[in-house]
Amino acid sequence: MTFVTKLTFQSGNRYELEDEVSSLKELVEKKGAECKGPHAQPPENVRVPQYRNLAPGDEFSPWEYTVYSRKLEIHGNDHIAREVGHMAFPESIHVEIEVEQKKPLGHRRK
Repeated sequence: MTFVTKLTFQSGNRYELEDEVSSLKELVEKKGAECKGPHAQPPENVRVPQYRNLAPGDEFSPWEYTVYSRKLEIHGNDHIAREVGHMAFPESIHVEIEVEQKKPLGHRRK
């Protein structure tokens, strides 16, 4: 059985995100793992209301920002995927890691 490690990166700083994901992909490929991506998702514009106090109706103009996302997949190489999972990323980048177990075709369940 092989594992696919899916990494999702999100940040408000597109240039830092691109740099971090590109260098990670380069590192993973240098170590001999199969890496797919990075796949860019459409940027998401977020609006957050800001209140002057806890009473309703008294607001500042909303805080608006853009979130950029990239996805990477590491296929098979569990050691490298584990290594990436323990890496430290900049605080401005949010990282989600999902591990999926792939079974070969014709594999029976018990």
